[in-house]
Amino acid sequence: MLLQSKSLSAPCKGCQDRPPLDLAFSMAFQPIVDVRSQAVFAYEALVRGLDGSSASQILSQVNDDNRYQFDQACRVKAVSLAARLGIACHVSINFLPNAVYEPAACIRTTLEAAQQHQFPTSRLIFEITENERVVDKEHLKSIVQEYRRRGFKTAIDDFGAGYSGLNLLAEFQPDIIKLDMELVRHIDSNPVRRAIVQGILGVCQALSIDVIAEGVEDEAEYRTLRALGVHYFQGYLFAKPAFEQLPEVDWRAD
Repeated sequence: MLLQSKSLSAPCKGCQDRPPLDLAFSMAFQPIVDVRSQAVFAYEALVRGLDGSSASQILSQVNDDNRYQFDQACRVKAVSLAARLGIACHVSINFLPNAVYEPAACIRTTLEAAQQHQFPTSRLIFEITENERVVDKEHLKSIVQEYRRRGFKTAIDDFGAGYSGLNLLAEFQPDIIKLDMELVRHIDSNPVRRAIVQGILGVCQALSIDVIAEGVEDEAEYRTLRALGVHYFQGYLFAKPAFEQLPEVDWRAD
């Protein structure tokens, strides 16, 4: 889906007359793999400092005054780097729902970046982090609807760790959920976590939602999740994030 067929909305009032972002950062990329085909399904773009410092160090500098500019800059940076690195699969970008004023207008900068770098919008996934409190669920639903209209995929990140859980899933159904790493950790030896994940998988299967297990670090976790029916994985077992590069995937787990 190329952008020439998509009209660009005018910017909303909330997007105008804002000072430039005074926060330098870049991105690391970590693969999300499909073990059925031993192929990379997507690369998640993860915020890093220019010196490779952690996301938390950058995010600690985000506040009410610069949240919108930061969210927009993350999208542009992810798209431009993805194009430069020649990513031919999906690119997954975290976004802040509370930084979106008018969904159709606030996506304008992302569309312009994709058009400039000739990156197909059909390869973009936008992850809603469940750790950010959603003040207005109807507003979030309108964001998801607009993104789907534009041809993007949507995902709920850190599912099971945040404020809403299944209540958020009842309000709208994304294309993907990403199991929080705390549910994944030691799932091979924890029957409670296994039961919870099995229940989530059943709900997602009924709703035609794909599931990604993130934060998978050892083969025992991987084998247990595979037995439960998961086939999309992200974690150190396969590859660590690489700063402004695409890391090589270790397929020994399968």
